[in-house]
Amino acid sequence: MDQGRGPEHPAEARRRARFSKLPERIRLEDTVAERPAAPRASADAAVTSDWWLIRMGGI
Repeated sequence: MDQGRGPEHPAEARRRARFSKLPERIRLEDTVAERPAAPRASADAAVTSDWWLIRMGGI
């Protein structure tokens, strides 16, 4: 029994157009952003009065 396909439903046509092919490849070089590191401040400037809040994630 060969069942012929009738007219395609609009939602089916949109789905087929969207998912019928793989997306374009992304090169590894395009996924990495390089930037210079900021100079490290002195040890005294790195400590804040709220260090425990930062360390515990705001708990």
